[in-house]
Amino acid sequence: MIRVLLVDDQPLLRSGFRALLDLEDDIEVVAEAADGQEGLALVKEHLPDVALIDIQMPVVDGIEATRRIAADPALAGVHVVILTNYGLDEYVFNALRAGAAGFLVKDIVPDDFLHAVRVAARGEALLAPSITRKLIDRYVTQPLHTGTGLKELTNREREAVALVAQGLSNDQIAERMVISSLTAKTHINRAMTKLQARDRAQLVVLAYESGLVTPRGS
Repeated sequence: MIRVLLVDDQPLLRSGFRALLDLEDDIEVVAEAADGQEGLALVKEHLPDVALIDIQMPVVDGIEATRRIAADPALAGVHVVILTNYGLDEYVFNALRAGAAGFLVKDIVPDDFLHAVRVAARGEALLAPSITRKLIDRYVTQPLHTGTGLKELTNREREAVALVAQGLSNDQIAERMVISSLTAKTHINRAMTKLQARDRAQLVVLAYESGLVTPRGS
């Protein structure tokens, strides 16, 4: 059973998300909160698999709440998915830097929303499938050949990380690199271990900050 916490200051939206989640046999909403501070307390109390957190809330905003969750070793099993009304802007990168596993706009279609919860619960970042593929693609240009923060990686691992940052899934990375999906996954996992990345989302942050990939238009 996937245990979900909803944190949003708009009661109508919380009700809508809960109604969708309650229809699923493998998902349980364990609690709801109307601000980030209350959400943090409930995360510690319930230890949900997934915390769906609004980006702009009173008391403590979603990015700060995410940062505190990611910094607490006792909450390592909690995967944060940021919710927002906004389109692509600096919130995406700030949320990922804070430790979010993914980023969803609130007008997402129900099937993609439910898929996002299940992907996050598995510990995968919401950066490869259709949910955030277009958002990430707008931020990323072609990968560079060097990156000062990634020297400990092999060339193939560096290439795989750059493709993760472009929003590609393991299968797409395998096709691009002309290798098997298992080998692509191995490259990515080894890169995460070497860089001590919490998940694929943090690989994206490292790829940006090291210069392995650059914002479009730079």
